[in-house]
Amino acid sequence: MHVLIATDAQWVADDVVAALGDSQTSFTVCRNGRDVTGVVKARTPDLAILDLQSGSMGGMAVAMNLRLDESSGAVPYVPVLMLLDREADVFLARRSGADGWLIKPLDPLKIQRAVAAVLNPAVEVSEAEPDAESDEIAAESAEEESAAAG
Repeated sequence: MHVLIATDAQWVADDVVAALGDSQTSFTVCRNGRDVTGVVKARTPDLAILDLQSGSMGGMAVAMNLRLDESSGAVPYVPVLMLLDREADVFLARRSGADGWLIKPLDPLKIQRAVAAVLNPAVEVSEAEPDAESDEIAAESAEEESAAAG
């Protein structure tokens, strides 16, 4: 699998690579959102992970640009996972054509689950059953799952 990461924050790229990195996964990191279309044309990624707040062209603009280029036939379809700063940004992710989103802070399990949900939308991604004493965990898991699935 090849993953394109568009962010100007090194810690975001590091977290994603740490969560998804294995011998079968390669990464391209774009520090400038304006470079994403060219990168996609050069080597189509299996997934694009876009940071909402990134330089002069953030995740929303990049996702919209990819979807417009896709509709004109300039680039192939690329699944998009958007990394959001807050719950209110979900509206922006939906409007931009993102296939899924994840609200920061990031952790490896959340990243892996969100990627699985975006790449396999027909497969239900669920966490292990929470303890019977902890309804709060189940509520958080349901919120995270719906956010990651888009």
